[in-house]
Amino acid sequence: MKITAITLFLCSFLILGCSNDKKVTSDIEAIESHNNDNKITAKTIENIKYKDYALSPEAETFVVSWTQYQELSKQIGFLKKGDFSFFNDDVAVLQEFIKGFKASMPNEFRTNPITSRNAIIETALLKLNEYLTLDNIEKSDKILGIKEVFVAFSNLNYQINKKLERDMYNDIQPE
Repeated sequence: MKITAITLFLCSFLILGCSNDKKVTSDIEAIESHNNDNKITAKTIENIKYKDYALSPEAETFVVSWTQYQELSKQIGFLKKGDFSFFNDDVAVLQEFIKGFKASMPNEFRTNPITSRNAIIETALLKLNEYLTLDNIEKSDKILGIKEVFVAFSNLNYQINKKLERDMYNDIQPE
């Protein structure tokens, strides 16, 4: 009788033990696949659709001396390649950059449309920083944050081009 009870106990222990290992393995595999799905790659960023406005040659000459703009342009280029190092850094560093970006803006560009675009860029950068530094943010929200930065920067370029074009037409005198 004791041998039968011990045998039943060992068999049930082995059956329960074996099924438990499979569950742990599948849970680990599910977590690993979820982490891989949550990564944002350069290919993912390439697939973001938005209108990208580039600076005109005249505008390029005006922003050459605006070093903070050049730095932001370079960092957005890195972001397009999947490098998030600038955007998921400490928020104090990002705020200091934004402060310098607004302070170093050339006087020609201190108009309401361009100033408002700077405020939108500031908001988009801080929002993206929060999305990238928090762990519980969905991949789709992070991608949306990246798109907002691209659109904000593109719209700043558009407003700079528009302002310089308007100034050029105002300089033309009728004959």
